[in-house]
Amino acid sequence: MADELTWLPAWRIRKLVVSGDVSAVEVTDHFLGRIEELDPVLRAFKHVDAVGAREQARQADEATRLGEDLGPLHGIPISVKEHIAVAGMPIMALGVGPDRTARFDDLGVARLRSAGAVIVGTNTMMGTSAPGPGQFNWDREARNPWDPARAPGWSSSGGAATAAARLLPIAIGSDGGGSTRLPGAYSGVFAVHPTAGLVPSYNPAAQVRMNPTGTIGPMARDVTDAAITLQAMAGPDGRDFDCMQATPPDYLSRLDDGVEGLRLAWTDDYGFTPMYAFEESPRVITAIRETTVPVVRSLGAVVQTADAVWEDFWPGYVTTNFLFGGGPTGSVQRPGRQQWIDAMELRGRNWATFRALFADHDLLLSPTSQLLAPTIEDWAARWGGNGPVPFPHGTFAPHYTSHTHMFNWLGFPAVNVPVGFVDGLPVGLQVVGWPGSEDTILRFAQAFLRANPREEHPAVS
Repeated sequence: MADELTWLPAWRIRKLVVSGDVSAVEVTDHFLGRIEELDPVLRAFKHVDAVGAREQARQADEATRLGEDLGPLHGIPISVKEHIAVAGMPIMALGVGPDRTARFDDLGVARLRSAGAVIVGTNTMMGTSAPGPGQFNWDREARNPWDPARAPGWSSSGGAATAAARLLPIAIGSDGGGSTRLPGAYSGVFAVHPTAGLVPSYNPAAQVRMNPTGTIGPMARDVTDAAITLQAMAGPDGRDFDCMQATPPDYLSRLDDGVEGLRLAWTDDYGFTPMYAFEESPRVITAIRETTVPVVRSLGAVVQTADAVWEDFWPGYVTTNFLFGGGPTGSVQRPGRQQWIDAMELRGRNWATFRALFADHDLLLSPTSQLLAPTIEDWAARWGGNGPVPFPHGTFAPHYTSHTHMFNWLGFPAVNVPVGFVDGLPVGLQVVGWPGSEDTILRFAQAFLRANPREEHPAVS
């Protein structure tokens, strides 16, 4: 049963717990054992609350015994990125000083608890233990489970490593420019950046609001697990100024309906990302496209190459980042009024181009990243300003986020779907939709992964 638990999807583990075939305590103990065994290599966890997790699991078993109403994540152990508040655990408080103990759960975490999840601990967020911006303490940073000499992606790094190596069935990450999707692509897991405001967030422990371009979402090996988790976390809350007010649809009701008849668009590069390419980029893009398009067409969807061309998001993003409290990026100084106007006009033009595309297509497909997971030495060098090609804007950031960041800037939902391997390293397909289209995105991902299963397990697993 132990080996079976490791790779079973969370929804099947829940069935075993509810039926009494396995206890929540046994499940929690199993995964705590995996953390103890593998985390010294992967460094995926900032904090593990083994005592608290076992008590939560004991309470879950008592609820099962008493015949209480059981939530959709009943008895499922989950971890949370270290800057998201979990009551009683240390929280990395962005921009307001050193770690402190959170007094409250973030709204999403509270909803996970209500759904029956067992909160085991917090995952490392890349860069938070380093002495300065763009620097890394590799004694504490997460490693890629496929090759621990490589980075798992920034910044939901520990969550990606946790889900890929199945230290836990589900991890919760955050995405401010691709920070669930890109670690998902580098580490080979399904990762969700939801529509802006779909998952409310209120973090009283940090006393700061999340950047409105950032979202919170699940990372998992199984699409159904991610759909259940997103459903549990999504929906309006009056304590979040920016959350969506509409009740989200039932993501499970049509999850298995397939994609026949869907109208899909494909882009290699959005018209501007070749400026951010590295030597491996053409091979990565070709591999993802040549795997994806035939599979999708075999499932009955229509795929057309998008003829739209978008503009480079980076100059506009850097300008608007000041408004959101991000401060200087690279060598850029405080923007003036005209720069602000230009940035918003750029955003408006790109938004209009997407609106025209989604008038005729249900979803947009592209590579999640045109780069492969680099060695930790190359990763550190790139963020330090040294790379294999000149950086047009003086920073590696737009190279890393070339295919993802625009959807944070615009508030559109997007996910990473594992699609295969190049040079033995995972690569990912990005699926993008119009705001509020998570049900269609999840349905696509479910059908694609069932038709193109990836059963390989990483080296560290």
